[in-house]
Amino acid sequence: MGRLTLLFKRQSRTRYWLMIANDPYDQTYNVFFNSQRANERLQSVPLHKLAHYDLADLETLLKALRQKIKLTIEFVGFIGERWPKSQKLIQRKRVPLE
Repeated sequence: MGRLTLLFKRQSRTRYWLMIANDPYDQTYNVFFNSQRANERLQSVPLHKLAHYDLADLETLLKALRQKIKLTIEFVGFIGERWPKSQKLIQRKRVPLE
């Protein structure tokens, strides 16, 4: 949260969002802070690597995180997977990064 609040500057005409990437080879989840001003390039800053590779724990962590911040969260590498508690699809379609 500390690094996230430092990066979130609330500038006008700027889009901010989090990206959670599934890395099945290292069995980790990577969290990135993305920002993009109008007509400028995307900036992606790695925030954290979650070494505990468990979807149930990730779901509870994201639920707590969503209560504190109101940023959009984008998922990459979760095609066909569902959240253990709510059984909702995590990612509906592939992102151009995949």
